[in-house]
Amino acid sequence: MEVKIGRAAQVSGASVRALRYYEDEGLITPGRLANGYRDYCPSTIATVLQVRALLEAGLPVRLVREALPQPEAVPGDEFLDDVRRYRDRLDRHIAELAARRAALDAYLREVRDPA
Repeated sequence: MEVKIGRAAQVSGASVRALRYYEDEGLITPGRLANGYRDYCPSTIATVLQVRALLEAGLPVRLVREALPQPEAVPGDEFLDDVRRYRDRLDRHIAELAARRAALDAYLREVRDPA
């Protein structure tokens, strides 16, 4: 059964543009039909779903690419260290954003109810 890019986009929830981007970045490799159209087999669509989940979790494309070659294999220490460092950067960024929000909340309280 042929699954062209438009149908693959519908099934996976990714846009056509995203599917092309994933291919350009080496995250997926759809087959090609005789006419040159992309053909998305079930395993490629499953990979698209995995890519989307990892990107939505905030991983950069570089780490997503490293996570994909052998999804069943246990990730190496270097990869896991990279993911932990990325997570730690996110934690610091979240803390910074929370501090900014607290400062804005304090400002709004002060403006509404000056002492």
